[in-house]
Amino acid sequence: MPVGPSTYELIRQAMLERQQVEAVYDGHRRRLCPHVIGTAKGEQRALFFQFAGTSSRGLPPGGDWRCLSLARLSEVVVRDGSWHSRPHSRPQHCVEQVDLEIEG
Repeated sequence: MPVGPSTYELIRQAMLERQQVEAVYDGHRRRLCPHVIGTAKGEQRALFFQFAGTSSRGLPPGGDWRCLSLARLSEVVVRDGSWHSRPHSRPQHCVEQVDLEIEG
């Protein structure tokens, strides 16, 4: 049985093509735009801008930044759609060893 691309590879490719990601994280379906991917403390992580869906903390109008562990993402789908972002209010600390970063 052929093995598909890893979650990391899917997210990285979505960044390069400025595509949206839809996935489930901690039981919440989220619509995301990935901006930074790499590792921190030996874990694959990405900094996303979540623009739709649900979250345990709620989602403010217009969306918010989310630091997510890629190991906890499931049902990952990459899709075309508008790219969502907004300026960071402070430097990101989600990813320590940055593999790829896409500006706004």
